[in-house]
Amino acid sequence: MSSPSPPARVILLAGPSGSGKSSLAARTGLPVLRLDDFYKEGDDPTLPLVPDSTDIDWDSALSWDADAALAAIEELCRTGRTTVPVYSIATSARVDTEALDIARTPVFLAEGIFAADIVARCRESGVLADALCLRGRPSTTFRRRLTRDLREGRKSVGFLLRRGWRLMRAERAIVARQTALGAYPCGRAEALGRITAAASVRPAPARSVPSAVAGTADSAARTAGGR
Repeated sequence: MSSPSPPARVILLAGPSGSGKSSLAARTGLPVLRLDDFYKEGDDPTLPLVPDSTDIDWDSALSWDADAALAAIEELCRTGRTTVPVYSIATSARVDTEALDIARTPVFLAEGIFAADIVARCRESGVLADALCLRGRPSTTFRRRLTRDLREGRKSVGFLLRRGWRLMRAERAIVARQTALGAYPCGRAEALGRITAAASVRPAPARSVPSAVAGTADSAARTAGGR
């Protein structure tokens, strides 16, 4: 017998840093889980380094707690609420926690540069509505990312320039990797259309068990319990 559909499902929104995930998510009006809040803290000994550098590689999925992110998604799908960390990118630390409540919304967004890394696990859990990877011009992404990071004081100027140049050269490979992980590559307009379509689909209601079958199952359970 198949398990009932969860009350809510998730749309995973991936894409390179600076591709416009957060602004697109805000435009949809749907509840949003910020996956960047599940970064590891700066003193975590498992943080990876950029090859031939002393810089922490914050663009490696090894700098992120996928298990915690997935647990939050599954709890939101199952109960409609969860507690999430509040992460400061500037200080590389979790500074607080907050409650996220999606009420009775049947679909919500989870956005972040590592969203594609949990596509398969969300699909296996039966909570995936769609998975998207925003793509655009690497030069545009570079300018958008650098402007945002400088404005928010996320890291030192030198670090941001080194990271930005590295990511611009790697952007097509990043999109290819996220696509291989199961995220559909698209521009913002197509992504918005797919999100709207997914949000309009209601999960099928759980099928009730016929009384005769339920009675047989109850009887079998009582027999087994007496052994």
